[in-house]
Amino acid sequence: MREVQLGSHTVKSHGVKVARTHMHDWLILLLLGAIVIVLNITHPFYRFVGKDMMTDLKYPLKSNTVPVWSVPLYAMLLPMIIFHGFYFRRRDVYDLHHAILAGLLYSVLITGVITDSIKNAVGRPRPDFFWRCFPDGKDVYDALGNVICHGEASVIKEGHKSFPSGHTSWSFAGLCFLSLYLSGKIKAFDRRGHVAKLCIVLLPFLVASLVGISRVDDYWHHWQDVFAGGLLGIVVSTLCYLQFFPPPYHNDGCRPYAYFQMLEELRDGQGTNATNGLNVLVMDAQALQQQEEAERSNHAHIGFSEPNDRSLDDMESGRK
Repeated sequence: MREVQLGSHTVKSHGVKVARTHMHDWLILLLLGAIVIVLNITHPFYRFVGKDMMTDLKYPLKSNTVPVWSVPLYAMLLPMIIFHGFYFRRRDVYDLHHAILAGLLYSVLITGVITDSIKNAVGRPRPDFFWRCFPDGKDVYDALGNVICHGEASVIKEGHKSFPSGHTSWSFAGLCFLSLYLSGKIKAFDRRGHVAKLCIVLLPFLVASLVGISRVDDYWHHWQDVFAGGLLGIVVSTLCYLQFFPPPYHNDGCRPYAYFQMLEELRDGQGTNATNGLNVLVMDAQALQQQEEAERSNHAHIGFSEPNDRSLDDMESGRK
């Protein structure tokens, strides 16, 4: 009964209401997106890079195995498609809204803000910094021993954004949330020992890990950058998930908190209706009782005011 009642809460019927309830969250989300754009435009800190430091910074300058444009596809679009699949099955707009708002967008954007802020503040050179700074292979240093780069400005700018890895942090933010979401929906931790469910849960982690490894293989990041980026994405996505969903190992982990709040409202509403109905019945009984008492009082009054049959007989005999 309750499943059917909640299932009627679709995007068409209650989507606008849910969005308005979380209007301030969407506004903050837009602010986070604007901050990410500003941080990407901002120049990072140009850390001192001496000649003796170039030993670990002379790795080849390669292209990305995982292009930047592909990160939103597998870290955001893919989870969205899966979220919509569960929505079409259960028709729960609360689950869809919170999965997209909290999981995808908040996890990824908060991770992006933290990642880019640290990147700009630290300014760590990438492993291929030498060839970014000196494309012709001829290194030049000033009197203090710092590099005097003569490469392309945009390439040098990116060369100071090694720590932490943005590809890795974004990948773990989106895919870790997807893993938590799936583990709750398929009840992977129901203590029945289904290894197939565990494989489904770990698959997103494998994809994110391979993305992080590719960043080291492409010489765009040191291993510490990848480790920090992965840890950052996991922590942020877990916090965002627990903001809207119970832990995956919980008995009610397959639904968002809003689902159970709706059930409470339905139960309270039914209890209120039952109480109101009982009150109406009591009032009706009292009114009926009062009406009966009034009728009895009227009959008694009529009995005292009218003469009985014996009095009538006496009056008639007297007259005779």
